[in-house]
Amino acid sequence: MICKKQALNFLMILLLFAGFQKKASCINPHQKHKEKIILYQTTPDKSLLFAKQEIKAQSTPDNNNPTIELLAEKTFQEMDGFGFTLTGGSAFHINNMSATKRHELLTELFAIDKENIGISYLRISLGASDLDAEVFSYNDLLEGETDINMERFSLAPDRKFLIPVLKEILAINPEIKILASPWSPPTWMKTNIATKGGSLNPEYYDAYAKYFVKYIQEMQKEGITIDAITVQNEPLHPGNNPSLLMPATEQADFIKRSLGPAFKAAEIKTKIIIYDHNADKPEYPITVLNDPEAKKYIDGSAFHLYGGVIENVSKVHEAHPDKNLYFTEQWIGAPGNFGGDLQWHVKNLIIGASRNWCKTVLEWNLAADPQQKPHTPGGCTQCLGAVTIDGDVVTHNPAYYIVAHASKFVRPGSVRVETNIPPGLPNVAFKAPDGTFVIVVLNDSDSAKNFNLQLGGKTFVFPLETGSVGTYVIFQ
Repeated sequence: MICKKQALNFLMILLLFAGFQKKASCINPHQKHKEKIILYQTTPDKSLLFAKQEIKAQSTPDNNNPTIELLAEKTFQEMDGFGFTLTGGSAFHINNMSATKRHELLTELFAIDKENIGISYLRISLGASDLDAEVFSYNDLLEGETDINMERFSLAPDRKFLIPVLKEILAINPEIKILASPWSPPTWMKTNIATKGGSLNPEYYDAYAKYFVKYIQEMQKEGITIDAITVQNEPLHPGNNPSLLMPATEQADFIKRSLGPAFKAAEIKTKIIIYDHNADKPEYPITVLNDPEAKKYIDGSAFHLYGGVIENVSKVHEAHPDKNLYFTEQWIGAPGNFGGDLQWHVKNLIIGASRNWCKTVLEWNLAADPQQKPHTPGGCTQCLGAVTIDGDVVTHNPAYYIVAHASKFVRPGSVRVETNIPPGLPNVAFKAPDGTFVIVVLNDSDSAKNFNLQLGGKTFVFPLETGSVGTYVIFQ
């Protein structure tokens, strides 16, 4: 029989053990295991599609593996985010889904949680793009009419599909940033009075500036904040429908004479971004920024990569390091080549644009139908959406996975940090606002690789299949 003293001692031991168990259960697993590492991998044969794999990194620095050294103290630009262009056609297809399936898709795309990819930046068209069913502006008039004070301005074309979809996206992710780009002014402002080609008539510079101001104000009334505008989509490509030719000197004149002063007078905080065209002409944004009266109104320059090499973007940074850079468009042609598209876009855009100072990386066109419709007469007929929507059936295409590899973990406010590039392993690394390190690596060699990652005096060994993309998230 246990005596009273022994019973008390036994009870105290039980209480102490229970307290220890409770304390142990509260230990942060990131503290207990100094580094927790998650890999998301996509393979060119689609056997892995942004597949999550918890891996145990080996700390074995003595090997012959190629080494990526991450230098967290050397930092570059702060990121605004990764995403897509939400064209009018994309909004049309999304809006026509059933309410349940539409919400499921938008949650998958825009929700910020462990289950979804968390797109943080969208580009929309200011007026019609070539992936709308028809050409329109917000101030279409009869031949011979003008409206320099924007008294007949109306967002009615966007209220059908685009604005409802944007409002549903903002309900899911209120912090998403939106960039608006015009393909053409209203035809009555143009030298050729047509949607395709022509130039902006200097007589209507002030009217067009009021058009931008009115657009931003009217969208704000809808609860939609326009974070930035570009002055003109592809100003050196007047052959699209709609389109406008706007040489660099004309863009500088329009900004300093009309657009910048109009924004200032109306207290518009929306950023003005120039160029929005290919990396083969870095002299265009440099010319605009070399004009000090235009430059004072400009936030930065935007690029596409249908011409030139991504490294040219850095020439603008070198000429004007006080101005930001953005990557705003690149399309994938239907039916797509999954492995080839994955590798080229990750190497040149997710990695290349980020390593060349871009704060955003955006793929062209969020959604289309199986026939890549709609498009304007003369618009793109082969632009493959990140998702294909056929009624309520959604198919995920290369651009979805390309963007997901960055958007899920490289959140707005992440800062790019320095890494080297060993042969066959192009990469880019970021420090996220929560302190995690995110590194996106492409194995563009012809064999599977193990590589070392050096971080904070430690060396980890990671695997990556040939032709594959890996996003490695290191929780410290």
